[in-house]
Amino acid sequence: MEKVLFLKGKFVEKIWGGDRLKNFGYDLPSNKVGEYWAISGMDDLESEIINGSFKGQNLKDIYKDHKELFGKEDKASFPLLIKLIDANDDLSIQVHPDDRLAQKYENSLGKTECWYMLNDEPSSIIYGLKVNDKNEAIKLIDEKRWDDLLREVNSQKDDFFYVPAGTVHAIKKGSLVLEIQQASDITYRLYDYDRKDDQGNLRDLHLEESKRSIKTELVENKPEKKEYETYIRTDLLSNQYFEVRKFEIKDKTSFKREKPYLLEAVTEGKGELILGEERYPIKKGDFFILTNLVDNFEIEGKVSLVESNSK
Repeated sequence: MEKVLFLKGKFVEKIWGGDRLKNFGYDLPSNKVGEYWAISGMDDLESEIINGSFKGQNLKDIYKDHKELFGKEDKASFPLLIKLIDANDDLSIQVHPDDRLAQKYENSLGKTECWYMLNDEPSSIIYGLKVNDKNEAIKLIDEKRWDDLLREVNSQKDDFFYVPAGTVHAIKKGSLVLEIQQASDITYRLYDYDRKDDQGNLRDLHLEESKRSIKTELVENKPEKKEYETYIRTDLLSNQYFEVRKFEIKDKTSFKREKPYLLEAVTEGKGELILGEERYPIKKGDFFILTNLVDNFEIEGKVSLVESNSK
């Protein structure tokens, strides 16, 4: 039984996509790749296991059939989705429903997410609203007064943004994002800058669904950084669905697995994952799961990882 599952994800082409994910060592299918679904158990976009006895199988089935690897977690399907997003153009202004609304109208989980920014050049995002009254927000939407409604903030490498369900948001041109979210693909498009597709048609909007889902308050989130002799740990987020941490490894470091399983995204550098006598090379662009069979592990090399776990 494998202690660690290395994963190969699937690329999703988008009209706003680009080719910067090649810098993660990937062989891209086109220069319009918007998303890489790196750790996914969702239908049709499941990650593939690329090592050991499960090689060639998908994460959806492994999670269903081998609960012992995931601490016998009591969830019907793999609960998180981890993506890389390359915005070569502005994404539409969006909002996601919370669990209650998603279950009622979509028979789905809601979509709370967070973004760890990887772009080297400064960019910006739409992050919440300039007003804190929902009725006022809806009035501004109906009047198409987007400049009076949308809150735009600067973003750069290593910034972190918590985007709970109901937060109006958009990733803008130049952003390169590691996104960790609930395993849901329910997105309501509120506004798309009146852009037209290749056939000259405006893209569909979901105005009523968006207005129903909007929440106006921004939730405070303050990452906490601690520096140790061989590494830096930054606790980025803990909410009811998942936790997110960043580790910047400077020299060989030992860890104890403290969660049922850990999802690891290598964002910079290269090194080795050491499990007893077993050594695995790791590098920027790798994604892997440390299963419940791992007790202690070591990371060696100059390497940065963003780690997450479900709750």
